[in-house]
Formats: sequence, structure tokens, C-alpha cells
Amino acid sequence: MLKFDDVSLKYGSFLALDRVSLHAGKGELVVLLGANGAGKSSLFLTASGIHRAAGGSITWEGRELVGSKPSAIVQAGVVQCPEGRKLFPQMSVRKNLELGAYVHRRDPGPSRQTLEEVLELFPILREKQHDPAGSLSGGQQQMVAIGRAMMGRPRVLLLDEPSLGLAPLVIKQMFEVIQRINQAGTTVLLAEQNAYAALRIAHRAYVLESGRIVREGLPGELLADDSIRRAYIGA
Repeated sequence: MLKFDDVSLKYGSFLALDRVSLHAGKGELVVLLGANGAGKSSLFLTASGIHRAAGGSITWEGRELVGSKPSAIVQAGVVQCPEGRKLFPQMSVRKNLELGAYVHRRDPGPSRQTLEEVLELFPILREKQHDPAGSLSGGQQQMVAIGRAMMGRPRVLLLDEPSLGLAPLVIKQMFEVIQRINQAGTTVLLAEQNAYAALRIAHRAYVLESGRIVREGLPGELLADDSIRRAYIGA
């Protein structure tokens, strides 16, 4: 289980996260809804060791992650796919994917197998594996970003706004792949503004506003909530 207990984060005097508590159980797909600036990325960056929590605890299978190096957190099985993809545009698709396995560089055999699994998950990337990543469409670049995260062999995958800037058809395909990743055994914590698409594949969900958890529940409960629908679905 990935568990956040009363996690707080400050940027100077600004409180970005205010005693956030949530969890994602083994094999779950949990959605974290929130508008831009609600604190979703801050929470993921804290879990990944990029930011140091000002208070609280983050544990994965009982192991404390606060204070650990980002590379150690990836080796432990908690891997983030960041908002905005963060690819190396001049490097080939294959090289971008291989960078995701850097923490496992002393064990290259399984990484070759993982690469094959990623290319099976995203067949278009096999065709384009020698092309510069920056030459790909937005949807294909998002595939590379998710594939690179999968190269880290995650047991928990933190996906930050994977649908951002994508066309509706591509979003549908992307969420189908995310569901397949989860059904294959990877726990997924998905941060999204696209509530309708995300809740359709989620087991549970939380709503984050101004750095605080303001609501949690089952997808059907949140979709039936008029305030949630107005805020995140537009209905």
C-alpha cells in the first residue's frame, strides 16, 4: 500500500499541501481529481523525493519514503510519469525509453524484456523507435512518457495529467492503456482534471482543492455529485 499520512509541503511561506491523507492499495487504480494548482503535482513530486515534505509521512509497503533519494524510491517500485512528458526531444524514442531503466542499469536483462513489453503495449513506438521523440504527435509523446515510466518497473505508477492537451479519441485510447497497465498488476495513482474519463476506470477517487483533500468516494458517488459534475465535468 502507498499511504500518505498528514503530508504537508511548503514553498517558502506558501502551504502547497495541507495535511493530505490518502492511500492506494495493492492493485488499485485511484484517481486524484483537482483543478490546475490544486496540489496534485506537488503531492507526486513529494512522493517521488523531488520535494521534501514539511510534515507527515509517505510509506510504501511500510517503508518510509520521506527523506529517501528519488533513485531509491524508483528502485523501491514507486515511479512517476510527470506532467508535460519531459522527454528529450532530440533523442530517439528508444533512447528516451531506455533512460527510464537507468536505475536498473546493472541488471540489463530484465530491462530488455521490459522494453519489449512497452513496445507491445504501444505498437506505434516500435515503428518509430529510431525517430526523434520531438517529431512525434502529442499522443505518441505521451506514450513515450508512460513507456519510459514503465521501464522503471513500477509497482506503483504515479501518472500526472496524462490526458493534458490530447484529442478526445487519443484520450480514450490512453485511458484504455492505463486500465490495461493496472489490470496487469500495477497499482496506479492517477492525477487528472478530466474527471469523466478518469472516473470511468477508477476504483476510488479523491478530490484535492487548495492543497487539501475535500472529498473521497467511489466513482459513481462522485459522478452523481452535482458540485463535482459542475467543477470537473461541466454538467
